[in-house]
Amino acid sequence: MCLAIPSKIIKIENNIGTIDVAGINKEISLLLLEDAKIGDYVIVHAGFAIHKIDESAAMESLKYLRELASI
Repeated sequence: MCLAIPSKIIKIENNIGTIDVAGINKEISLLLLEDAKIGDYVIVHAGFAIHKIDESAAMESLKYLRELASI
């Protein structure tokens, strides 16, 4: 099972993005997205950003994930 956690792009260099995942930075490939920008929220699978998600949907998903983690 794979859990898709929205992650914010904080840096881009040569099709490699750095994302913030709950305060932890991780490098990912942006090769599968043609228009990724700093500040975008993305869904990552196997080290690749596979889908952009709007900020309001990302915030809602993160809110539910935090609630589940506190149970």
